Parts: sequence; C-alpha cells; structure tokens
Amino acid sequence: MRGLPMTAGKFAGFAILMVFWHMVLAGAGRAQGWAEKMFQQGTAHDFGVVPKGSQLLFRFPITNIYAVRMEIVQIQPGCGCVSAVASKRFLEPKETGTIDVSMDSKRFDGPKNVGVRVTVGPEFVSSAELKVTASSRGDLVFNPGLIQFGPQASGVEANQKVLMEYAGTFPLEIREVVTNQVPVVATVRQLYREPGRVGYEISASLKTDGPTGAFKDSIFLKTNDPNQPMLPILVEGAIESGISMTPQKLALGSVTTADMLTRRVVVRGQKPFQILAVDGTGQGVELASELSPTQAMSQTLSFKIQLKSAGEFRRELKVRTSLQDAPLVLMMDGSVTP
Repeated sequence: MRGLPMTAGKFAGFAILMVFWHMVLAGAGRAQGWAEKMFQQGTAHDFGVVPKGSQLLFRFPITNIYAVRMEIVQIQPGCGCVSAVASKRFLEPKETGTIDVSMDSKRFDGPKNVGVRVTVGPEFVSSAELKVTASSRGDLVFNPGLIQFGPQASGVEANQKVLMEYAGTFPLEIREVVTNQVPVVATVRQLYREPGRVGYEISASLKTDGPTGAFKDSIFLKTNDPNQPMLPILVEGAIESGISMTPQKLALGSVTTADMLTRRVVVRGQKPFQILAVDGTGQGVELASELSPTQAMSQTLSFKIQLKSAGEFRRELKVRTSLQDAPLVLMMDGSVTP
C-alpha cells in the first residue's frame, strides 16, 4: 500500500514522537522513567530533626534535558502538611527551574515521610516522585514557625520576632544567627532560663538597602547541641522599589521619517525626589523640556521623537533619580519607513 505524502506538520509530529519514544526506551523499562531524569541532583531531601511549628523549604532543581519544550502540568503533594510550586511552568531545552517544596512541622509529631508527584507533559506525560522527610520534636517549639514580612517599600524599616522555647535536660544555648544571603539583620537574646526550660527571642529586621523583589529562604540558629548544631527558620517577604515609572515601555508602532511624535512618562516615588539625568537620548529622541530642579513625589518626562533612519528601532533609556542608585529603564521600539 502506498503511503500518503507526509506534510511538514505531520513530519514535525513524527519527529517529536520519535524523540519521546527514545526517551521512554531509555527509562530502564519503566513507562514513566524519563521524567525522573530531569531531577539530576536527586529526588529526595531529609530536613532532619526540626522544632515543632517550624516551616521548612527545599528547592528541587529540575532541568529539561530533552530537545523539546516541557510543561509542568501538575504537582500533587501526598499530605496536607506539604505544599509545592514550580518556579517556572514551562522549561525550554536545557533550561533549569525548581520545584519548591514547603513542609509544615506543626501538622505532625515525630517522623514524617511525604511524596510529591510532579507530572510533566503535555503531549507525552511522565511523572517523577519527590520525597521529603522530617521529624518534628515536641520539646523544641517555634512560635510563629517562620518570619514573614509583608510587601515593604525599599528603605523602610520592618521588624518581626519569633519565640523559641525548649523543655529538656540538655543545657541548650543559641550562640548566634547565620543569615547567609537573606536580606535581614537578625539577633537573638535569652528571655529566661530555668531548670529544664529555656526561652529565646529571635528578632529580624529587613535590610533597608536590600535588593528589590520577593524572597523566601532560611536563616539558621547556631546551637551548642552536637546532634543539632543548626536550627532553620524560614524567612519570606518582598521589597518593593521606592520609585516606579509608567509606562515602562513606549511602543511607537509603525512611523515614517517625517513623523514628529510626543510621548510622556510619569515617574512616581514614595517620597519627594529629583530626576538627575536621562541617559540614551539623541539620534532622534530628545527631552522636550529641561529637567525640573525641584523635588516632588511625581515627575513627568516629555520626549520629542523623530526618527530619520528606516528600519526596526529599539532604544534603552536610563532615568537616574535622587531616590535610588540603580536607574529606571525605559524601553522604546517601533518600525520606521521612509
């Protein structure tokens, strides 16, 4: 029987099918083996013995080792004490993301082993089983179980506290707080010490010069206990820029070399500021007026635009202000015809 001619679309589909057929064959006889290969640094993590109430976090790196785009279509934790999210829904070939697994130790006593099923697809579906384990100790308690900052403007002070209490025969001491790369300054002080009981207060302050954006990571209490020398405390929050620009991009569309355009951008701050300079003007893009020498909560930039070179246009302007060292970036693009 003579076969029908294969169209380009059918050929592409056949090629993807062959790629995945080889992936399945490489799965050591297991129909779902190829998804596990994307977790090249392992599929299991042990948090160890942790204080009751502590919130735990581990990020499993996941890499698309295949030649086609992958989608993380579903994540299913095996227990209500565990939640998990993907840092990226789609992974291009050779791109790496993470599966961020959180575990709530106040939801269980003693040892706990939980699986998290990660399903990858969508055309060809495979699953990998992640495993997290921890043992919640009732003689050591954190309240609350994490340090949580709401969205904070850059440069604004914010403080949070956690109470740690221990009841047992070991003379537990907290020696220092290790913050690593978390944008906080943390201290610890002993509140009381009695026979068989001790309490500490951990204070954390958000760095006023920390980088903008959301963060979620752990700091550690260094102890004198050789069996548990480091106790993790999860810290999460977000630092918002103290200044913003609307719009952040000027899309000029299709213009001619004879067109004279005027565009405006509004810059707003959380306190009065001055625009010091705008870098990247010239060659058809100019400020319509001098920069204001006075400080204000809102400043407007007006641009006169007349582009003399035909073709695709793309420009990056940097707006420097007195409110922060890093400039705001304004993008312009368009298409120019004679």
